[in-house]
Amino acid sequence: MTREEKSQVIEDLTAQLAENTNIYLADISGLNAGATSNLRRACYKANVSLSVVKNTLLAKAMEKSDKEFGELPNVLKGNTSIMFSETGNAPAKVIKEFRKKSEKPLLKGAFVEEAIFVGDEYLDALVNIKSKEEVIGDIIGLLQSPAKNVVSALKSSGGKIAGILKTLSEKEG
Repeated sequence: MTREEKSQVIEDLTAQLAENTNIYLADISGLNAGATSNLRRACYKANVSLSVVKNTLLAKAMEKSDKEFGELPNVLKGNTSIMFSETGNAPAKVIKEFRKKSEKPLLKGAFVEEAIFVGDEYLDALVNIKSKEEVIGDIIGLLQSPAKNVVSALKSSGGKIAGILKTLSEKEG
């Protein structure tokens, strides 16, 4: 690879790092061609972009990036694949599901919405992270709950008052 090609790859990686808020680093070494193809297919279905990268080029892209990757550059050893996703837990779900049939991929680290996770032991925690939309939905549900209670209380007490008035008017008649 020429110096120009390397600098172009670094620029492309830097742009991808800037555009994405959810970045996973995984080790897929040891997967045969069929398994790798199945993993790519699973990623595609989950809207996860998967590509194999050179550690040195990714490290340089991380340095050039505006984001603070903390300990993540330290995991760039051996075979590294990078996964990008709009949903914070999508790559973790793909990895966990794929590992039901295979020992790999191993999670090296992740950068999810500014939070940094280093090590495969965080896979379950990452699977359970809620997306921004899920959190907003939960908040809206919580906010609507008291309002629904007030409305139903007003409806029921309004019905009681109307019933009492009707009974009183019938007695007078």
